Amino acid sequence: MSSLIIINQPQKWNFNIPGVEVSTPEEYLTNTKYFEAKNWKIFNLSKSYKYQSEGYYVSLLAMARGHKILPSISTIQDLKSQAVIKIINHDIDTLIQKSLSHIRDDKYTLSIYFGKNISKKNDKLSLQLFNLFKAPLLRAFFTFDSKLKKWILAHISPIPSSDVPEDHKEFLTEFALEFFTLRNFRTKKTKSSLKPFSLAILTNNEEKHPPSDVKAIKKFIQAAERNKFNVHLITKDDFSKIPQYDALFIRETTSVNHHTFRFSQRANAEGVVVIDDPESIIRCTNKVYLSELLLSNNVPTPTTKVLHKKNLDSLSKEINYPCILKEPDGAFSIGVKKVNNTQEFLDCAKLMMDKSDLIIVQEYAPTEFDWRVGIIDGKPLYVSKYFMAQGHWQIYDHNQTKNSTGDFVTISVIDSPQKLIQTALKAANLIGKGFYGVDLKQIGNQFYVIEVNDNPSIESGVEDAILKDELYEIIMGVFLQRVTSRKNYD
Repeated sequence: MSSLIIINQPQKWNFNIPGVEVSTPEEYLTNTKYFEAKNWKIFNLSKSYKYQSEGYYVSLLAMARGHKILPSISTIQDLKSQAVIKIINHDIDTLIQKSLSHIRDDKYTLSIYFGKNISKKNDKLSLQLFNLFKAPLLRAFFTFDSKLKKWILAHISPIPSSDVPEDHKEFLTEFALEFFTLRNFRTKKTKSSLKPFSLAILTNNEEKHPPSDVKAIKKFIQAAERNKFNVHLITKDDFSKIPQYDALFIRETTSVNHHTFRFSQRANAEGVVVIDDPESIIRCTNKVYLSELLLSNNVPTPTTKVLHKKNLDSLSKEINYPCILKEPDGAFSIGVKKVNNTQEFLDCAKLMMDKSDLIIVQEYAPTEFDWRVGIIDGKPLYVSKYFMAQGHWQIYDHNQTKNSTGDFVTISVIDSPQKLIQTALKAANLIGKGFYGVDLKQIGNQFYVIEVNDNPSIESGVEDAILKDELYEIIMGVFLQRVTSRKNYD
């Protein structure tokens, strides 16, 4: 397996390591060489991992391409999570106190390069933090709590390569050489901690388009109670309560830069069974990632291109109009625009690129309706047709004073086209074994995946029209099976 260091200004570094290539974020994102080959280990030293920056997309698309990436998107998000930091403080408290006992100040900063520090006495702590937060370059900030009379990890962050001091660069190169020569590329596993059966359902009464209406939530509660769960409805203010539960069901629209993701992360870190899990949220909520994932695994989709500043002008001349431009993390048809000519294409794309370095341009495939296949735990659950809003090309027409939606029809899985189910399952299985809604278009006898949703709608009288209460029983049965499995394992 080939190793690749991604860094913004390679000419400023002396990474002359046998068997290791060095490239830039732009080159990795655009060169087909890195898309076509699967056997890469990527070490992302970009100057920024900010959401939707080039560095962020290096880690995101490496995951889509099947490359082993360090840091992963999960690690990048973990580094932002105070809940995860709190868990780490507890788990490695003894090592922290022992390692920093000689410090006489009340603050201490530890720079970690490939699991090592320039001072050998800090190597054990550096390696432990590196194993917990798999990022090549880390900076950990500690403070001494005078009340507790102990050192506390306040926060930890990736170090942009541009922030490495000049007098540290020689050490970094040495540690990188040692890492690539001697160390293995491993991932961490989280610990499990379970209490009696209880299920939290995260909802938001203020949300305009919640994934489940009030009636559906009541049906989930009833089904959960029949499956041995005490049920608690929680909101974003109940973050601290997550460890009290065995399972968490997120029934609020998810996003990476959002409290729903932090809830999912915290539950996962605490050993709480969670749907949607953090990996599914990351993978489903970014259309750039989904595009590469589906393409690299030969899942049929409408013709799709990743748009960036370098290919903006050329694609504007090559693409067939009308076409669709998509922001990476839009939901409920928000952030999806149809453009009819080159000027509209350029104007709309430039506005979208104010938010994200990469966006999606997709072939316009007009259809009367979109298919939605609901899937949980790798099995088809329901099939619905969502018709376009009257006089509009999308299911949701946000231009109306009151948001207008099209009609729907739900049919049984058995009566659905077999190729539809097979295509949906192939796409969903690339994401995981969570709860997904796969959206597809049908053109002739062919089915094309539009996207995979990690938080699909379940509304009373719509998706449950065929299975009725059994639909809720199946979903809660998956929770029960997973909670029981973890308890038996523990």
